[in-house]
Amino acid sequence: MTPKLTVSEFIAVLNQTMEYTFPIVDIEGEVSSFKVNQGKFVFFDLKDEGGSIGCFMMLFSLRVPIEDGMKVVITATPKLTQWGKFSLTVRTIRPSGEGSIKKSFELLRAKLDAEGLFAPERKRPLPVIPQRIAVISSTQAAGYADFIKILNDRWGGLHVDVAHVTVQGADAPDQIIRALSYFNTQEDLPEMIVIIRGGGSADDLAAFNDEQLVRAIAASRVPTVTGIGHEVDTSLSDLAADVRAATPSNVAQIIVPDRLEVIRMAQNKVESLFPKVSEIIERLKQQLEGTVELATERVEQKLEREITHLRATRTLLAELDPARVLERGYAIIRGVQKPGSLIDIETATAIIKARIETYDER
Repeated sequence: MTPKLTVSEFIAVLNQTMEYTFPIVDIEGEVSSFKVNQGKFVFFDLKDEGGSIGCFMMLFSLRVPIEDGMKVVITATPKLTQWGKFSLTVRTIRPSGEGSIKKSFELLRAKLDAEGLFAPERKRPLPVIPQRIAVISSTQAAGYADFIKILNDRWGGLHVDVAHVTVQGADAPDQIIRALSYFNTQEDLPEMIVIIRGGGSADDLAAFNDEQLVRAIAASRVPTVTGIGHEVDTSLSDLAADVRAATPSNVAQIIVPDRLEVIRMAQNKVESLFPKVSEIIERLKQQLEGTVELATERVEQKLEREITHLRATRTLLAELDPARVLERGYAIIRGVQKPGSLIDIETATAIIKARIETYDER
């Protein structure tokens, strides 16, 4: 017997069946009739040469620029609305094919460039020799292994904090954003954050053109360095970073010096200084010898003047010696000089006692 259902029951049964059979589907097609309503709802049709289907998504889930004519791959849940209209509720959307990927890249690049996210004056310098760095990468990737090896070979001894993330696919941008947030909220901030991913196709590297990820890199409190893909690959994450390296290996070459080269440079510097130091020492020696000679000459001159002065003083003192005065015929009288007083008269050869008979003052 054929079951009889109400319209609501039929819609519910059909949705339940689709949810069981196709809970999530990936569909590739061309975008048409793209529009945004009320600043938060996105509607568009996905079509190919054989058909078309309506799609709906929230604007905050739209992580890359989309416009009519672009080929995309959506991840969605099929659903029949209560009004009987079949549509796809889109979870994620990404450009597909080289042309659409490039178009989406250029649209977002122009938008973010106009906001100043890629301006050179925003770029911050890196420490010459960092002590602590943070790395965001897949630890299972060859690019990460190359980075660590070259880092240790060139310098070594660094403190490296690593956040293991997926570096391609729909989940990659959010995982990298969470890792950036984690390192930016630590009490002891790293000196730089390195984001690395080895080579791949344009589709493999598309995660690094995610708008929210690019904004998170630009907003990082800590200087950022990216090494994504090969030298010919340039992502929007590269443009937003403070320093962009060509490859993961090149990141290691940029952020730390080669210790062997540093040692060689130091040795060459020391060797080049030897002649200059010897020349300076010889010049100082000559200056010192001249200074000592001049000082000695001045001391001798001053000493000679002092000796001459001392001799003159001695001569003067000798002339003033009372004994010398007596030798010249003078006498020294001692006693009270008044009539009737006894006095002593000293000459060069005798001491005479006498009495004063008269005393007249002049």
